[in-house]
Parts: sequence; structure tokens; C-alpha cells
Amino acid sequence: QLELVESGGGLVQPGGSLRLSCVASGSTLADYAVGWFRQAPGKEREGVLCLESSGGLTIYADSGKGRFTISRDNAKNTVYLQMNSLKPEDTAVYYCAARNLYCPTPYYAMDYWGKGTLVNVPS
Repeated sequence: QLELVESGGGLVQPGGSLRLSCVASGSTLADYAVGWFRQAPGKEREGVLCLESSGGLTIYADSGKGRFTISRDNAKNTVYLQMNSLKPEDTAVYYCAARNLYCPTPYYAMDYWGKGTLVNVPS
């Protein structure tokens, strides 16, 4: 059973940066596609970015284009989301999730989910 725990969220001013981490346990993260998703206040959850086991990238939304980067360190069983030039519209609970090998369409077909970490960018 794969367990996922996010960390790194918090309060950040517009234009600032955060790096979110998601640590996996119970299995080897290298065998999974893993991605980041978010749910803003009053909105539905949306996919952001996803990395397949082979390294292929899936972009679910362009809202973070040029600002967000997903990466993984298989030796540490960890996936990261680097967020730069943050905007108030980025305020959301951010989740990591995983599925065997491939990034799914739609995003919510992911099999394993963390409980999220809050990113708050005030207006």
C-alpha cells in the first residue's frame, strides 16, 4: 500500500516562492506516475502537473506555465513542486497523488492520494 504525505505549504506573499514535498512510503515511488493537484476555495479540484514512471510529463492545466516545475528524487521516494512568482489565484490546498506507471486522464483516476497542504497567497 502506497502512503503519501505532503508538506511545505504556508503563507507566502505575491511574487514569492514555495517548494512542496510529497514523501511516499509503503512502496517504491519509482514504479508510479505521480502528480500534483489543487483545490481553490469554492472551486473543484484540478490537475496541475504529473510525471510518469518513465519521466514523461503531463500538463493538466496551463495556469502554472513558466512558474511551476515538478520533479522527483526516486532515491528519497519524494516528489516536489517548485512554485515561483506566486499569485493570489494559486491559493489552494495542494495534493499529491500516484498511479501505476502512467498519468491518467481524467486526473481523478489516480489511485493514491495524500491529505493535502495549504498554500495561501493573499491579495
